[in-house]
Amino acid sequence: MCADWRGQLRIIVGAALLLASIPARAADFPSRNYYTVPASLGANSWAGPYVAGIIGYQWGAVSHSATRPSGAIGGIAAGYNWQFGQFVVGGETDLQASGASDTVALSRFSSPWFGTVRGRAGVVLGDVLLFGTAGLAYGALTAQTPTSFSETRDSIGFVAGLGAEFGFMPHWSARAEWLYLDLADRNYTLTGTSNGLAANLLRLGLSYHF
Repeated sequence: MCADWRGQLRIIVGAALLLASIPARAADFPSRNYYTVPASLGANSWAGPYVAGIIGYQWGAVSHSATRPSGAIGGIAAGYNWQFGQFVVGGETDLQASGASDTVALSRFSSPWFGTVRGRAGVVLGDVLLFGTAGLAYGALTAQTPTSFSETRDSIGFVAGLGAEFGFMPHWSARAEWLYLDLADRNYTLTGTSNGLAANLLRLGLSYHF
């Protein structure tokens, strides 16, 4: 009877030691790697430099003229952001070619190109940056007659607008924005008066953040 009791005790102690060793042995096996979706740009930070491609549409009016040039635009932009919590400030410059033009009677005006240098400030809501922007605008306005004589004047002015930018992948964001651009009047020999351009811009952009 005593021998049976001792044998049963050995079995119980051995089973207990075996169970206790299982977690330690399991820790020796490499952990399993699970796939996780990369965090979007907005979930991390908007800080740093970026470049962007831009397309859009321009429409507006020429001062002292009945012409209202409109057409597609496209170009590039580059900028830098600083981030303080939910708030983002930065600067951006862009340069665009434009197909905006209009002809009324014997007068034709076109806006072949323009650029801006602007400050930006906004607030981050999740993956979205809502921003306002304002700064310097510069560009060209061309007057043309039916006989193909043309006259181009470069001028400067101001630009301001609002927009939203969505960070959808690491390093990548997409934007939509509205800008109002005003180029100062210049004197034209062909028209015998001073003319300038005021235009609205709707732009879409795709940015890469370094």
